[in-house]
Amino acid sequence: MRGDMVNKNTTTLNRLLVNLFNEVLEAESKAVITGDFVDISNNDMHIIDAIGVDEAKNMSAIAAKLMVTVGTLTVNMNSLEKKGYIERKRSSEDKRMVYVTLTEKGRKAFFHHRDFHKEMIKAAVRGLEEDEMKALISC
Repeated sequence: MRGDMVNKNTTTLNRLLVNLFNEVLEAESKAVITGDFVDISNNDMHIIDAIGVDEAKNMSAIAAKLMVTVGTLTVNMNSLEKKGYIERKRSSEDKRMVYVTLTEKGRKAFFHHRDFHKEMIKAAVRGLEEDEMKALISC
């Protein structure tokens, strides 16, 4: 009997999380892929986020952060480079190493995406008491 309840709860939680994930992606697409950024996808925006604004990153580090292969990432990078969001440069010490940075357009996309997430989190926790926040974070 207890096993049935655990399975039912697990199934319900899985369904809720999958639905939440899909709703966040849809909301993100509607809010982020707009205006100056209609030429890229949510996936592209997540690549831009993984590159970040701090320092050049090599392709392997970006691919690892996104949990994709360098080959898969290269296809997206070609598109982002053509659209003016990133720049790629080979290392002068090791020509096999390619470093990626965001252009000004890429930086604007990065901050646009980051602002969406800040607002989404504010909306998600609005009205929560401090103990409820702690309980949510401890999960």
